[in-house]
Amino acid sequence: MSESKIIELAEGGVFPVWFLIGAALVFFMQGGFAMVETGLTRAKNAGNIIMKNLMDFCIGTVVFILLGFSLMMGEHNGFIGKPGLDIFKNFADYGFTSSFVFNLVFCATAATIVSGSMAERTKFSAYCIYSAIISLLVYPIEAGWVWNPDGWLAKMGFIDFAGSAAIHMVGGVTAFVGAAILGPRIGKYAIDKKSGKKVAKAIPGHSITLAALGCFILWFGWYGFNGAAATDKHQLALIFTNTTLAPGFATVVTMLFTWIKNGKPDVSMSLNGALAGLVAITAPCANVDPLGAIIIGVVAGVLVVLAVEVIDQKIKVDDPVGAVAVHGVNGIWGALAAGLFATDGGLFYGGGLHQLGVQALGVIAIAAWTAVTMTIVFLIIKKTNGLRVSAEEEIMGLDLPEHGLPSSYAGFLFSPEAIENSVVLDDGKSPSAPVEVEVVHKPRPSVDTGDVKFTKIDIIARPSKLEDLKVAMNGIGITGMTVTNVMGYGMQKGNQAHYRGVEIDVTFLPKVKLEVVVCKVPVRTVIDTAKKVLQTGSIGDGKIFVHDVENVVKVRTGEEGYDALQDVE
Repeated sequence: MSESKIIELAEGGVFPVWFLIGAALVFFMQGGFAMVETGLTRAKNAGNIIMKNLMDFCIGTVVFILLGFSLMMGEHNGFIGKPGLDIFKNFADYGFTSSFVFNLVFCATAATIVSGSMAERTKFSAYCIYSAIISLLVYPIEAGWVWNPDGWLAKMGFIDFAGSAAIHMVGGVTAFVGAAILGPRIGKYAIDKKSGKKVAKAIPGHSITLAALGCFILWFGWYGFNGAAATDKHQLALIFTNTTLAPGFATVVTMLFTWIKNGKPDVSMSLNGALAGLVAITAPCANVDPLGAIIIGVVAGVLVVLAVEVIDQKIKVDDPVGAVAVHGVNGIWGALAAGLFATDGGLFYGGGLHQLGVQALGVIAIAAWTAVTMTIVFLIIKKTNGLRVSAEEEIMGLDLPEHGLPSSYAGFLFSPEAIENSVVLDDGKSPSAPVEVEVVHKPRPSVDTGDVKFTKIDIIARPSKLEDLKVAMNGIGITGMTVTNVMGYGMQKGNQAHYRGVEIDVTFLPKVKLEVVVCKVPVRTVIDTAKKVLQTGSIGDGKIFVHDVENVVKVRTGEEGYDALQDVE
C-alpha cells in the first residue's frame, strides 16, 4: 500500500492509534530477535548478542532520521529520495510525523536479522558500522522503490504489503554475504577422517527456552508487523487470519518433516519453521485468501529445513540461528508467492504471468542491490577496521573481551561451554573439529604389582589446549582421564573487568581440569609432557598439582590397586 494512501486513511478515526500501536508491536519484536539469537548461541556470547540487538535499533534511529528516512520517503525520482531534514527544519508543516516511527521500526528489523548469522565471532565495532550503513543507505533506498508512491517498483504494482522482500530478504541476503565473508566459527567444520571431506559439526545453543520465548514474542509482534497498515477492519481480520494460518501450518510441517527425516521432532528447527511461515506470509498477507496462506505456510515449513541443511552442510556458510534460511530464502518465497496466490492477479487465480513477473523482477533487483552494496561494505570493513575477533577471544566468548562482562549469568552456578565446543588451531590457520575426550584402552603391561605407588595429577589449562593435551597424554600411555569445566583465577585475578564503571574485584576465567591417576607411567613424564604442550610464557598457562593416592577401586568388577586402572576385559 502506498504511503499517500496510509496518510489519507490516518487522518481520521482510530486508524492513527492502531497505526502507532502496530509500530510499537514491531518495536517489541527487537526483544524477540534478541531472545532467539541468544538462546541459539552459547552463553559466553549472550551479553554480546543483547548489546548488538540494542544498538542496531539505537544506531538505526540516529542515521535513519538524519538521512535514511528522507532517502526512502522524501521527494522521489523513482530510485532514490531527496535528502533533507524537513522533520527538523519544518516540523509544524511536516504532516504525518508518525510515518517516521513506523518506517524506523521496520528498518531496525532488517538490520537486526544480520546479527544472528554472524554471531559469536564478529567484532562489535564492525557490527556497529555495517548496521549503521544498512539503516543509512541500503534499506532506505530499496524500501523507497517498494513503498514510496513514486518508487519504480510501486508504480509497477509490486506486492510486498509488509516486507517479505524489502525487509526480510534484505536482512537474509546481508546475513548470507556477511557470514560467508566472515567465515565459520572455530570448530564448525572439520575434515572427516574416513571420507577426507569437510563436514559440519553441531554447536548447540545454550537455551532452547530463550529461543522459544523469542519465537512467541516475534509471532505476537508480527500481528502488528503485518497488520499495522490495514485500511479497514475486514482487511485487518484477513491479515490476522493469514498471519496465524501460515506459521501454524509451517510449524506442523517442519515438525513432521524433521520427525520423519531424523527420527525425532526437532525443537529448534520447529521454532525456525514458525518464523519461516511468518516471513513467507508477510508480503501477500493482505492479498491472499486463507487457502493460499496455508499453502504458503506448508511450503515454507519444508523450505526452511532444506535451506538450513544446504547452507550449513553443502555451501558451508555458518549461520548459527538459521537467519538466511528463515528470512532470506523464505523472504524470496513470500514475495514470489504473492504472484502465485494473490486473489487479484495471481497466477493460480486467473491473473496470468504478469504479476509473477513483476514479483520476480522486484526480488532480483532488491537482492542484487543488497548483495552488491553489502559485499563492498563488508570487504571494506574487513580491510580497515577488521571484521572478526581473534581465535583466542572467540574461544573465550565475546562477553569478556568485547564488553568486559565476565558472565551474562552472574549469580548462577553456570558451567561454561568451553569444553564441548572448544577447538585448537591445528596450524594456526585451519580450525579443528570439536572434540570429545575418550578413554584410550591399551593392553595391560607386564609389571610387578606387589608394591605399586599411585599418583593423581591434576592439570589446569586453557580450554583451547584440551585437544593437544589429550593427544599428548595418550601418546605417553595414559589409559584414562577425566575432564571437567572449571572457573578460577591465579594471583593476577584474571583479566580486570568493570561493571557500570566499578572495578570487579575477582574475575573467574574458564579453564579445563584434566585428572589422571598413574602407576606405570612416570609422574615426571606426565609433568614434562603437559608443560611442553601448555607452556606459552603468558599469564594463564595453568598449573599442575600432584597428589598421593592410597588405593584405586573399580566399582564394576571390584578390582583394586593396579588392576583397577586397567581396562582389559
